[in-house]
Parts: sequence; C-alpha cells; structure tokens
Amino acid sequence: MKKTLISLALIAMTMLAMTACSTKTESNNEVNDFRIKRGTNLSHWLSQSEERGEARKQHIQEDDFQRLEQLGFDFVRIPIDEVQFWDEEGNKLPEAWDLLTNALDFCGKYHLRAIVDLHIIRSHYFNAVNEGNGSANTLFTSEKAQQDLINMWYQLSDALKGYSNDSVAYEFMNEPVAEDHEQWNQLIAKVHKALREREPQRTLVIGSNMWQGYQTMKYLKVPEGDKNIVLSFHYYNPMILTHYGAWWTPIGKYTGKVNYPGVLVSKEDYEAAPDSLKKELEQYLTQEWNVDKIREDFKDAIEVAKRYGLQLFCGEWGVYEPVDRELAYKWTKDMLTVFDEFNIAWTTWCYDADFGFWDQKKNDYKDKPLVEMLMNSKGLEK
Repeated sequence: MKKTLISLALIAMTMLAMTACSTKTESNNEVNDFRIKRGTNLSHWLSQSEERGEARKQHIQEDDFQRLEQLGFDFVRIPIDEVQFWDEEGNKLPEAWDLLTNALDFCGKYHLRAIVDLHIIRSHYFNAVNEGNGSANTLFTSEKAQQDLINMWYQLSDALKGYSNDSVAYEFMNEPVAEDHEQWNQLIAKVHKALREREPQRTLVIGSNMWQGYQTMKYLKVPEGDKNIVLSFHYYNPMILTHYGAWWTPIGKYTGKVNYPGVLVSKEDYEAAPDSLKKELEQYLTQEWNVDKIREDFKDAIEVAKRYGLQLFCGEWGVYEPVDRELAYKWTKDMLTVFDEFNIAWTTWCYDADFGFWDQKKNDYKDKPLVEMLMNSKGLEK
C-alpha cells in the first residue's frame, strides 16, 4: 500500500510538472494584441540627424503625439541610430534614452502603439553600398559586430521591457543589405533567439534582405512557431516618381516629364534626356505603372505573410516633397487601395522631414490633402 501511495504521488507530481510546462509553453505562444494599421515614421530625430541638445529635445514634443492621435493614426515607427544612443566605446548617451522613453510614454498617453526601429548601426548602413562604401558594412562577416548588435538589444530590452507587449514592438534592424540572403536569415535566427530569452512574447518586426525589398520576401526565413512577429517590407517604386529630384539617387538627376498612371517616360522624353541617364530610364519606357502593378509587386510579400500566418507591414513608403503633387496623390491613392485590400499595415515616410506632411518650423501642415487622403483609408478595426 505504501509503495502504491508513493507511486500515485509520483504520478501526480509528474502530471503537475507536465501541466506547468505546458502552461508555460502556451503562454509563450500567446499572440499579443499588437494590432496596427495606419502610422508614420518619426524620422530624422533620433536617427539620421545631427541635432543634439535643445534642438533635438524640441524637435518632437507631446503635441506631435496628440496631433497624430487626433488625425486618426494608431501607431508610430521610431527610427533610432547607434551613434545617438552609444558612444564609440559603447557607453550609453543618456539624453537620447530619455527622449525615447518620453516618446513611448506619450504614445501610451495618446493611444498610439510604437515600433522602436534600430535604423543605422556602426557596422551596417543601408546606403553604404549606394555610396560606394559597401566595405564599411562588417555586420554579416564579423562575429563581434553581430554580438555588438545583440548587446545593443539587450540594453534596449532592459530599458523598454516595462512597456506592454501590446503597445511597443522591436524592429531589430532596418533595411539589411547582405550579399547573400542566407547571411541575413542566420542573423535573424541569432538575434531572435537572444531576444526571446529575455522577452518571450515581445512583438518583433522582421524585414527582408536588400533594403527590405518586396522582391526578396520569398527568400526570408522566419523563426517557426512564433506568432508575435510582424513581417516588414518597404516600397518606393517607381523611384523615378517617388524620388524625382532627389539629389542622393541617380534617377533624381532626371528633369524631364514623368507620367502616372501608365508608361512613366515617353520615347520623346527619353531621347531628350542626357546620355548618362538613359540606362537608368530604360526600365520606365515600356512598363505600365498603376494599381495593378503595385498589387503584383506586393504578391510575394502577401503570400509569405499568409504562409506564416503573420501580419504584414509596409514600414516605409512615400513621395519626395518636390514631386508634382497630383502625381504624388494618384500614386498614394493606389498604394492605399492595395493596403486596404490586403489589410497591410503601414507607416508613411514620414511625418515632418522631406517626405512628410507636417512642418515643424511653421507648426502647420505642408500637405493637408495628403493627410486627408491617408485618413480616408481603412483604419484599425476596433
């Protein structure tokens, strides 16, 4: 009898242990309520900016978050750069950290979710290749650089883990530019594992290789069984339209006419262009650009998101400020049509910089029709 009682006790303890383990596993697989639809990037503030001190403090204020909520946005993406948060010895620079946490506090106050996006790090800059300095990107070939990235996220996690999983997500790197897609997939697995050991349920935003291109989504390997992931891609096509006059791109040197929708450059305008630009222009001579072309471009990204059962998010899209507004509005309307059709979340690039709709210096809209168009799109379902 004594042996029987001991056996029964052991069985009961084993079952309790199994139940506890099962509960823990199920808890880690719970899907957060991190639902997003309409947002914008708070760019050129804690990223891609030389502003420091009072100018940086004044750049984004509480009223910006209040304005975004009142307009109808439900979230923001906040790009941050390593150089603003850590010095070259890896020491934290406190002011930037305070600005970030203040921003997240304001997000909470005004019912905005937030994605914290590690935009540029010292070992990886997405435009280094375009600027002829691809060798500056050591991230995919250096174990130390990869561990440095993980260590940065350990420190960010320590500072941000108090924010609800339903309100703040992490995008652990922006626009990866790896020579081989598998290099990026391996780094995803490594950083994902490290973050999951610290924060099992935090929503993570993961993008595709080669500038988060829609073309490379099909090569992306997403950690299996993790439903707290949002898949991200960026879209600025056709560049001749969205970046017309943009000094930092080759196509920005074109000064001829652009059409949209339809064939973007006529044969006559192509012939009149400088010979140095004709190779860049050739791709725009025959292809029809319209809502159907955008829908076709999104196809792979939509299929990948369906395969994994994850939300799809276009983290950057927009039109450079000098572009003809009627063309910009036609393209924007087509983009919103496809976003709404497939329930794709988005953040415009951007709020107040050279692709934006708000003028901080004048404290007024610089493109009110664009805002109205954005707000007429499908919002977050309550």
